[in-house]
Amino acid sequence: MIKLSGRPLWWLALMLLPGLNILVFIGLMVDFLKSYGKFSLGEHIGGVALPFIFLPKWGFDKDTKYVGPSANLEFREKYKKALKKTVTREWADAIIFAVIAATLIRTLFIEAYVIPSASMESSLLIGDYLFVSKVNYGARLPMTPIAFPFAHHTMPLINTKAYWDGIELPYYRLPGLSDIKKGDVVVFNYPMDADAPLSRPVDKRENFIKRCQGTPGDTLSVVNAQVFINGKAKTTPVNGEITYRVQYDGTPINPDLISDLHLADIATTDRANEFVTNTTVASANALKGYANIKSVTPDLAKPGASDGYTVFPSKYPNYKITPNFPRFTWNQDNYGPIIVPKKGWTVKLDSLTFPVYGRAIEIYEGNKVEVVGKDILINGKKADSYTFKMNYYFMMGDNRHNSEDSRFWGFVPEDHIVGKALFIWMSIDDQAGFLHKIRWSRLFNVIR
Repeated sequence: MIKLSGRPLWWLALMLLPGLNILVFIGLMVDFLKSYGKFSLGEHIGGVALPFIFLPKWGFDKDTKYVGPSANLEFREKYKKALKKTVTREWADAIIFAVIAATLIRTLFIEAYVIPSASMESSLLIGDYLFVSKVNYGARLPMTPIAFPFAHHTMPLINTKAYWDGIELPYYRLPGLSDIKKGDVVVFNYPMDADAPLSRPVDKRENFIKRCQGTPGDTLSVVNAQVFINGKAKTTPVNGEITYRVQYDGTPINPDLISDLHLADIATTDRANEFVTNTTVASANALKGYANIKSVTPDLAKPGASDGYTVFPSKYPNYKITPNFPRFTWNQDNYGPIIVPKKGWTVKLDSLTFPVYGRAIEIYEGNKVEVVGKDILINGKKADSYTFKMNYYFMMGDNRHNSEDSRFWGFVPEDHIVGKALFIWMSIDDQAGFLHKIRWSRLFNVIR
Protein backbone atom coordinates (compact mmCIF):
# COMPACT_ATOMS: atom_id res chain seq x y z
CA MET A 1 0.00 0.00 0.00
CA ILE A 2 2.88 2.36 0.81
CA LYS A 3 4.59 1.68 -2.51
CA LEU A 4 1.39 1.96 -4.55
CA SER A 5 0.54 5.24 -2.82
CA GLY A 6 3.99 6.73 -3.38
CA ARG A 7 4.79 7.20 0.29
CA PRO A 8 8.32 6.54 1.67
CA LEU A 9 8.97 3.04 2.98
CA TRP A 10 9.99 4.34 6.44
CA TRP A 11 6.27 4.89 7.09
CA LEU A 12 6.32 1.24 8.13
CA ALA A 13 8.16 2.27 11.30
CA LEU A 14 5.31 4.65 12.19
CA MET A 15 2.94 1.67 12.20
CA LEU A 16 4.73 0.39 15.32
CA LEU A 17 3.85 3.44 17.46
CA PRO A 18 0.58 3.03 19.43
CA GLY A 19 -1.90 5.81 18.72
CA LEU A 20 0.14 7.37 15.91
CA ASN A 21 -0.16 4.17 13.89
CA ILE A 22 -3.94 4.60 13.68
CA LEU A 23 -3.63 8.10 12.25
CA VAL A 24 -0.92 6.92 9.84
CA PHE A 25 -3.08 3.99 8.72
CA ILE A 26 -6.06 6.27 8.04
CA GLY A 27 -3.87 8.63 6.00
CA LEU A 28 -2.32 5.72 4.13
CA MET A 29 -5.73 4.20 3.37
CA VAL A 30 -6.98 7.52 1.97
CA ASP A 31 -3.84 7.80 -0.22
CA PHE A 32 -4.31 4.20 -1.34
CA LEU A 33 -7.96 4.82 -2.32
CA LYS A 34 -7.01 7.94 -4.26
CA SER A 35 -4.51 5.83 -6.20
CA TYR A 36 -7.49 3.85 -7.47
CA GLY A 37 -9.57 6.89 -8.37
CA LYS A 38 -11.63 7.09 -5.20
CA PHE A 39 -11.77 10.80 -4.33
CA SER A 40 -15.08 11.36 -2.53
CA LEU A 41 -15.50 11.70 1.25
CA GLY A 42 -18.03 8.86 1.29
CA GLU A 43 -15.60 6.51 -0.45
CA HIS A 44 -12.84 7.43 2.00
CA ILE A 45 -15.07 6.87 5.03
CA GLY A 46 -16.23 3.54 3.60
CA GLY A 47 -12.68 2.38 2.89
CA VAL A 48 -11.40 3.36 6.34
CA ALA A 49 -14.38 2.25 8.45
CA LEU A 50 -15.47 -0.82 6.50
CA PRO A 51 -12.49 -1.99 4.41
CA PHE A 52 -13.61 -5.63 4.62
CA ILE A 53 -16.70 -4.64 2.59
CA PHE A 54 -15.50 -1.91 0.24
CA LEU A 55 -12.05 -3.20 -0.76
CA PRO A 56 -13.40 -6.55 -2.07
CA LYS A 57 -16.28 -4.67 -3.72
CA TRP A 58 -13.92 -2.35 -5.59
CA GLY A 59 -11.47 -5.18 -6.21
CA PHE A 60 -14.07 -7.02 -8.31
CA ASP A 61 -15.26 -3.81 -9.99
CA LYS A 62 -14.01 -3.74 -13.61
CA ASP A 63 -14.18 0.06 -13.67
CA THR A 64 -11.86 0.45 -10.68
CA LYS A 65 -8.25 0.60 -11.84
CA TYR A 66 -4.92 1.78 -10.52
CA VAL A 67 -4.30 5.34 -11.74
CA GLY A 68 -0.95 6.10 -10.10
CA PRO A 69 0.81 6.97 -6.81
CA SER A 70 -1.42 9.63 -5.23
CA ALA A 71 1.35 11.10 -3.06
CA ASN A 72 3.41 12.15 -6.10
CA LEU A 73 3.39 15.71 -7.40
CA GLU A 74 2.62 14.58 -10.96
CA PHE A 75 -0.52 12.77 -9.73
CA ARG A 76 -1.74 15.84 -7.87
CA GLU A 77 -1.27 18.00 -10.96
CA LYS A 78 -3.02 15.47 -13.20
CA TYR A 79 -6.04 15.06 -10.89
CA LYS A 80 -6.09 18.60 -9.51
CA LYS A 81 -9.76 19.07 -10.36
CA ALA A 82 -10.85 15.81 -8.71
CA LEU A 83 -8.71 16.50 -5.65
CA LYS A 84 -9.95 20.07 -5.17
CA LYS A 85 -11.99 20.30 -1.96
CA THR A 86 -15.07 22.37 -1.36
CA VAL A 87 -15.39 24.45 1.80
CA THR A 88 -17.80 21.83 3.16
CA ARG A 89 -15.32 19.03 2.44
CA GLU A 90 -12.48 20.94 4.13
CA TRP A 91 -14.59 21.47 7.26
CA ALA A 92 -15.68 17.83 7.25
CA ASP A 93 -12.07 16.63 6.97
CA ALA A 94 -10.96 18.95 9.78
CA ILE A 95 -13.76 17.89 12.11
CA ILE A 96 -13.25 14.17 11.43
CA PHE A 97 -9.48 14.48 12.00
CA ALA A 98 -10.01 16.44 15.24
CA VAL A 99 -12.49 13.88 16.59
CA ILE A 100 -10.23 10.94 15.72
CA ALA A 101 -7.11 12.61 17.14
CA ALA A 102 -8.84 13.68 20.37
CA THR A 103 -10.36 10.21 20.81
CA LEU A 104 -6.96 8.57 20.40
CA ILE A 105 -5.37 10.97 22.89
CA ARG A 106 -8.13 10.30 25.46
CA THR A 107 -7.97 6.55 24.89
CA LEU A 108 -4.24 5.97 24.79
CA PHE A 109 -2.47 8.87 26.51
CA ILE A 110 -4.26 11.30 28.82
CA GLU A 111 -7.80 12.26 29.81
CA ALA A 112 -9.39 15.03 31.87
CA TYR A 113 -11.44 14.13 34.94
CA VAL A 114 -13.34 16.14 37.57
CA ILE A 115 -13.79 15.24 41.24
CA PRO A 116 -17.57 14.84 41.76
CA SER A 117 -17.75 13.85 45.44
CA ALA A 118 -16.06 14.36 48.82
CA SER A 119 -14.68 10.82 49.11
CA MET A 120 -11.04 11.96 48.62
CA GLU A 121 -11.10 15.12 50.76
CA SER A 122 -9.03 16.89 51.80
CA SER A 123 -6.45 15.36 49.42
CA LEU A 124 -8.70 16.15 46.46
CA LEU A 125 -11.63 18.55 46.64
CA ILE A 126 -14.96 18.67 44.85
CA GLY A 127 -14.34 20.77 41.75
CA ASP A 128 -10.72 19.71 41.23
CA TYR A 129 -10.04 19.04 37.54
CA LEU A 130 -7.35 16.42 36.97
CA PHE A 131 -5.35 14.94 34.17
CA VAL A 132 -5.33 11.14 34.28
CA SER A 133 -2.50 9.27 32.59
CA LYS A 134 -3.29 6.17 30.54
CA VAL A 135 0.42 5.59 29.90
CA ASN A 136 1.55 4.85 33.47
CA TYR A 137 -0.33 1.55 33.81
CA GLY A 138 -0.70 0.96 30.08
CA ALA A 139 -3.66 2.11 28.02
CA ARG A 140 -6.67 -0.21 28.06
CA LEU A 141 -7.92 -0.72 24.52
CA PRO A 142 -11.64 -0.05 23.97
CA MET A 143 -13.86 -2.98 24.91
CA THR A 144 -17.04 -1.35 23.59
CA PRO A 145 -15.78 0.04 20.26
CA ILE A 146 -19.04 1.48 18.93
CA ALA A 147 -19.75 4.57 20.98
CA PHE A 148 -20.50 8.28 20.54
CA PRO A 149 -17.28 10.37 20.74
CA PHE A 150 -16.63 12.18 24.04
CA ALA A 151 -19.70 10.74 25.78
CA HIS A 152 -18.92 8.14 28.43
CA HIS A 153 -22.03 6.03 29.00
CA THR A 154 -24.99 8.43 28.68
CA MET A 155 -25.84 10.98 26.01
CA PRO A 156 -26.25 14.52 27.35
CA LEU A 157 -29.76 16.01 27.31
CA ILE A 158 -31.53 12.99 25.78
CA ASN A 159 -30.28 10.65 28.55
CA THR A 160 -29.91 7.55 26.37
CA LYS A 161 -27.02 5.10 26.07
CA ALA A 162 -23.99 6.60 24.32
CA TYR A 163 -22.76 3.20 23.15
CA TRP A 164 -23.92 0.00 21.45
CA ASP A 165 -23.08 -3.16 23.37
CA GLY A 166 -23.82 -5.47 20.45
CA ILE A 167 -20.04 -5.80 19.97
CA GLU A 168 -17.81 -6.26 23.01
CA LEU A 169 -14.09 -6.92 22.61
CA PRO A 170 -11.91 -8.88 25.08
CA TYR A 171 -9.80 -7.01 27.61
CA TYR A 172 -6.32 -6.03 26.46
CA ARG A 173 -3.90 -3.47 27.88
CA LEU A 174 -0.81 -1.99 26.26
CA PRO A 175 2.48 -2.17 28.19
CA GLY A 176 2.75 0.55 30.84
CA LEU A 177 5.51 2.41 32.63
CA SER A 178 4.81 0.76 36.00
CA ASP A 179 2.44 -1.41 37.98
CA ILE A 180 -0.14 0.06 40.34
CA LYS A 181 1.54 0.79 43.66
CA LYS A 182 0.05 1.11 47.12
CA GLY A 183 -0.69 4.79 47.69
CA ASP A 184 -1.37 5.62 44.02
CA VAL A 185 -4.48 7.68 43.33
CA VAL A 186 -6.28 5.66 40.66
CA VAL A 187 -9.27 6.24 38.37
CA PHE A 188 -11.25 3.08 37.64
CA ASN A 189 -14.66 1.90 36.49
CA TYR A 190 -17.16 1.28 39.29
CA PRO A 191 -17.53 -2.54 39.50
CA MET A 192 -21.11 -2.48 40.82
CA ASP A 193 -22.37 -1.01 37.52
CA ALA A 194 -22.16 -4.58 36.23
CA ASP A 195 -25.40 -5.31 38.09
CA ALA A 196 -28.98 -4.63 37.00
CA PRO A 197 -30.59 -2.28 36.23
CA LEU A 198 -27.54 -0.64 34.58
CA SER A 199 -25.63 -3.77 33.45
CA ARG A 200 -23.04 -1.65 31.69
CA PRO A 201 -19.98 -3.01 29.82
CA VAL A 202 -16.71 -2.74 31.75
CA ASP A 203 -15.34 0.37 30.02
CA LYS A 204 -18.70 2.16 30.17
CA ARG A 205 -19.15 1.86 33.92
CA GLU A 206 -19.03 5.03 36.03
CA ASN A 207 -15.57 6.48 36.71
CA PHE A 208 -14.48 6.45 40.37
CA ILE A 209 -11.29 7.81 41.94
CA LYS A 210 -9.75 6.35 45.11
CA ARG A 211 -6.36 5.56 46.60
CA CYS A 212 -4.98 2.06 46.15
CA GLN A 213 -4.50 0.43 49.57
CA GLY A 214 -4.05 -3.22 48.64
CA THR A 215 -2.36 -4.76 45.60
CA PRO A 216 -2.63 -8.36 44.32
CA GLY A 217 -1.65 -10.91 46.98
CA ASP A 218 -1.73 -8.48 49.91
CA THR A 219 -3.44 -9.34 53.19
CA LEU A 220 -5.31 -6.19 54.21
CA SER A 221 -7.00 -5.29 57.46
CA VAL A 222 -8.31 -2.11 59.07
CA VAL A 223 -7.97 -1.71 62.85
CA ASN A 224 -9.49 1.42 64.40
CA ALA A 225 -9.35 3.17 61.00
CA GLN A 226 -5.64 2.31 60.56
CA VAL A 227 -4.87 0.25 57.45
CA PHE A 228 -2.48 -2.69 57.86
CA ILE A 229 -0.88 -4.44 54.89
CA ASN A 230 0.65 -7.86 55.55
CA GLY A 231 0.65 -7.04 59.27
CA LYS A 232 2.39 -3.66 58.96
CA ALA A 233 0.72 -0.29 59.50
CA LYS A 234 0.43 1.71 56.29
CA THR A 235 1.03 5.46 56.22
CA THR A 236 -2.25 7.36 56.41
CA PRO A 237 -2.69 10.12 53.78
CA VAL A 238 -1.66 13.44 55.32
CA ASN A 239 -4.81 15.22 54.15
CA GLY A 240 -7.18 12.33 54.73
CA GLU A 241 -10.27 12.90 56.85
CA ILE A 242 -12.25 10.98 59.47
CA THR A 243 -15.11 11.93 61.78
CA TYR A 244 -14.32 13.51 65.17
CA ARG A 245 -16.50 14.17 68.21
CA VAL A 246 -15.87 17.68 69.52
CA GLN A 247 -16.94 18.75 73.01
CA TYR A 248 -16.93 22.45 73.86
CA ASP A 249 -17.81 24.67 76.82
CA GLY A 250 -20.95 26.13 75.26
CA THR A 251 -19.32 29.04 73.49
CA PRO A 252 -20.35 28.98 69.78
CA ILE A 253 -17.65 27.99 67.30
CA ASN A 254 -16.31 30.90 65.26
CA PRO A 255 -17.51 30.52 61.60
CA ASP A 256 -14.08 31.62 60.36
CA LEU A 257 -12.54 28.76 62.34
CA ILE A 258 -14.87 26.29 60.61
CA SER A 259 -13.69 27.55 57.23
CA ASP A 260 -9.98 27.81 58.14
CA LEU A 261 -9.79 24.28 59.56
CA HIS A 262 -12.05 22.81 56.87
CA LEU A 263 -14.53 21.36 59.35
CA ALA A 264 -17.00 19.57 57.06
CA ASP A 265 -20.41 17.98 57.66
CA ILE A 266 -20.86 19.48 61.12
CA ALA A 267 -23.80 17.98 63.00
CA THR A 268 -24.92 18.06 66.62
CA THR A 269 -25.19 14.88 68.69
CA ASP A 270 -27.55 13.79 71.44
CA ARG A 271 -25.04 15.09 74.00
CA ALA A 272 -25.05 18.68 75.20
CA ASN A 273 -22.31 20.95 73.81
CA GLU A 274 -21.01 18.34 71.34
CA PHE A 275 -20.86 18.09 67.58
CA VAL A 276 -19.27 15.77 65.02
CA THR A 277 -17.28 16.89 62.01
CA ASN A 278 -15.17 15.43 59.22
CA THR A 279 -11.66 16.86 59.13
CA THR A 280 -7.94 16.06 58.94
CA VAL A 281 -5.63 15.03 61.78
CA ALA A 282 -3.83 18.37 61.53
CA SER A 283 -7.09 20.31 61.84
CA ALA A 284 -8.23 18.15 64.77
CA ASN A 285 -4.96 18.83 66.59
CA ALA A 286 -5.26 22.57 65.89
CA LEU A 287 -8.83 22.55 67.17
CA LYS A 288 -7.67 21.15 70.51
CA GLY A 289 -5.64 24.30 71.09
CA TYR A 290 -8.66 26.61 71.38
CA ALA A 291 -9.80 27.57 74.87
CA ASN A 292 -13.48 26.74 74.36
CA ILE A 293 -12.71 23.20 73.07
CA LYS A 294 -12.75 20.59 75.84
CA SER A 295 -11.92 17.45 73.78
CA VAL A 296 -11.55 16.21 70.19
CA THR A 297 -11.72 12.41 69.75
CA PRO A 298 -12.05 10.18 66.67
CA ASP A 299 -15.59 8.84 66.25
CA LEU A 300 -14.83 5.21 65.36
CA ALA A 301 -16.98 2.13 65.16
CA LYS A 302 -16.02 -0.51 67.70
CA PRO A 303 -14.67 -3.92 66.59
CA GLY A 304 -17.57 -6.27 65.94
CA ALA A 305 -20.10 -3.42 66.05
CA SER A 306 -21.91 -4.39 62.87
CA ASP A 307 -25.30 -5.74 61.91
CA GLY A 308 -23.52 -7.95 59.40
CA TYR A 309 -24.88 -6.25 56.27
CA THR A 310 -23.18 -2.85 56.18
CA VAL A 311 -19.90 -3.75 54.44
CA PHE A 312 -18.55 -6.23 51.91
CA PRO A 313 -18.89 -9.21 51.67
CA SER A 314 -22.15 -9.31 53.59
CA LYS A 315 -23.58 -6.81 51.08
CA TYR A 316 -22.73 -9.19 48.22
CA PRO A 317 -25.95 -8.95 46.17
CA ASN A 318 -26.01 -12.28 44.38
CA TYR A 319 -26.40 -14.65 47.31
CA LYS A 320 -28.55 -14.52 50.42
CA ILE A 321 -26.70 -14.88 53.68
CA THR A 322 -27.70 -18.33 54.89
CA PRO A 323 -26.52 -20.43 57.85
CA ASN A 324 -23.98 -21.95 55.44
CA PHE A 325 -22.50 -18.50 54.75
CA PRO A 326 -22.10 -16.68 58.08
CA ARG A 327 -22.33 -12.95 58.55
CA PHE A 328 -19.11 -10.98 58.96
CA THR A 329 -18.95 -8.61 61.94
CA TRP A 330 -16.78 -6.09 60.09
CA ASN A 331 -17.34 -2.35 59.77
CA GLN A 332 -15.66 0.59 58.03
CA ASP A 333 -13.16 1.14 60.88
CA ASN A 334 -12.44 -2.50 61.74
CA TYR A 335 -12.31 -4.63 58.64
CA GLY A 336 -10.73 -7.90 57.56
CA PRO A 337 -8.21 -9.46 57.37
CA ILE A 338 -8.90 -10.10 53.70
CA ILE A 339 -6.57 -11.37 50.95
CA VAL A 340 -6.61 -9.39 47.69
CA PRO A 341 -6.82 -11.88 44.78
CA LYS A 342 -3.81 -12.27 42.51
CA LYS A 343 -3.67 -13.75 39.02
CA GLY A 344 -2.80 -17.45 39.35
CA TRP A 345 -3.72 -17.60 43.07
CA THR A 346 -5.86 -20.59 44.02
CA VAL A 347 -8.31 -20.08 46.86
CA LYS A 348 -10.04 -22.87 48.71
CA LEU A 349 -13.81 -22.33 48.58
CA ASP A 350 -15.76 -22.83 51.78
CA SER A 351 -18.34 -21.04 53.90
CA LEU A 352 -15.81 -18.36 54.91
CA THR A 353 -14.07 -17.66 51.59
CA PHE A 354 -16.93 -18.01 49.12
CA PRO A 355 -18.83 -14.90 50.28
CA VAL A 356 -15.59 -12.92 49.88
CA TYR A 357 -14.60 -14.17 46.43
CA GLY A 358 -17.86 -15.40 44.91
CA ARG A 359 -18.69 -12.11 43.22
CA ALA A 360 -15.28 -11.85 41.55
CA ILE A 361 -15.50 -15.46 40.35
CA GLU A 362 -18.95 -14.98 38.84
CA ILE A 363 -19.29 -11.36 37.73
CA TYR A 364 -15.75 -10.25 36.94
CA GLU A 365 -14.29 -13.53 35.68
CA GLY A 366 -17.39 -14.59 33.76
CA ASN A 367 -18.32 -17.92 35.35
CA LYS A 368 -21.74 -19.38 36.08
CA VAL A 369 -21.88 -19.83 39.85
CA GLU A 370 -24.59 -21.61 41.82
CA VAL A 371 -25.07 -22.62 45.44
CA VAL A 372 -26.94 -25.89 45.89
CA GLY A 373 -27.27 -26.78 49.55
CA LYS A 374 -23.73 -26.77 50.88
CA ASP A 375 -22.20 -27.31 47.43
CA ILE A 376 -20.68 -24.58 45.25
CA LEU A 377 -21.04 -25.18 41.50
CA ILE A 378 -18.86 -23.31 38.98
CA ASN A 379 -19.99 -23.75 35.38
CA GLY A 380 -22.12 -26.70 36.46
CA LYS A 381 -19.32 -28.57 38.24
CA LYS A 382 -18.85 -28.91 41.98
CA ALA A 383 -15.83 -26.89 43.04
CA ASP A 384 -13.83 -26.68 46.26
CA SER A 385 -11.23 -24.22 44.89
CA TYR A 386 -10.76 -21.59 42.21
CA THR A 387 -7.72 -20.10 40.43
CA PHE A 388 -8.04 -16.41 39.56
CA LYS A 389 -7.49 -15.18 36.00
CA MET A 390 -6.93 -11.50 36.87
CA ASN A 391 -5.25 -9.28 39.42
CA TYR A 392 -7.41 -7.29 41.82
CA TYR A 393 -7.00 -4.17 43.95
CA PHE A 394 -8.46 -2.78 47.17
CA MET A 395 -9.35 0.92 46.86
CA MET A 396 -10.27 3.36 49.64
CA GLY A 397 -11.14 7.05 49.77
CA ASP A 398 -8.99 9.38 51.88
CA ASN A 399 -12.18 10.68 53.51
CA ARG A 400 -12.58 7.41 55.38
CA HIS A 401 -16.02 8.09 56.87
CA ASN A 402 -17.50 9.55 53.72
CA SER A 403 -16.35 7.18 51.01
CA GLU A 404 -18.14 4.36 49.21
CA ASP A 405 -15.18 2.12 48.42
CA SER A 406 -13.83 -1.45 48.50
CA ARG A 407 -14.90 -1.81 52.12
CA PHE A 408 -18.49 -1.68 50.87
CA TRP A 409 -18.44 -3.33 47.43
CA GLY A 410 -15.25 -5.35 47.25
CA PHE A 411 -12.32 -5.67 44.89
CA VAL A 412 -11.49 -3.74 41.70
CA PRO A 413 -10.47 -6.06 38.83
CA GLU A 414 -7.50 -5.08 36.68
CA ASP A 415 -9.68 -4.70 33.57
CA HIS A 416 -11.55 -1.87 35.36
CA ILE A 417 -8.41 0.27 35.80
CA VAL A 418 -8.53 3.50 33.75
CA GLY A 419 -5.37 5.35 34.73
CA LYS A 420 -3.27 7.22 37.28
CA ALA A 421 -4.20 10.72 38.47
CA LEU A 422 -1.26 13.06 37.74
CA PHE A 423 -1.98 16.69 38.63
CA ILE A 424 -4.71 19.30 39.11
CA TRP A 425 -5.01 21.67 36.16
CA MET A 426 -8.02 23.61 37.44
CA SER A 427 -9.97 23.84 40.71
CA ILE A 428 -13.35 25.55 41.08
CA ASP A 429 -15.22 26.15 44.33
CA ASP A 430 -18.92 26.38 43.52
CA GLN A 431 -19.68 27.58 47.05
CA ALA A 432 -17.44 30.64 46.80
CA GLY A 433 -18.26 34.05 45.38
CA PHE A 434 -17.62 34.92 41.73
CA LEU A 435 -14.20 36.50 42.37
CA HIS A 436 -13.00 33.59 44.51
CA LYS A 437 -14.32 30.58 42.56
CA ILE A 438 -10.90 29.52 41.28
CA ARG A 439 -8.69 27.94 43.95
CA TRP A 440 -5.44 29.38 42.57
CA SER A 441 -3.25 27.64 45.16
CA ARG A 442 -4.32 24.21 43.85
CA LEU A 443 -3.53 24.77 40.19
CA PHE A 444 -0.87 22.40 38.79
CA ASN A 445 -0.45 20.63 42.12
CA VAL A 446 0.98 17.15 41.62
CA ILE A 447 -1.25 14.46 43.14
CA ARG A 448 0.57 12.46 45.80
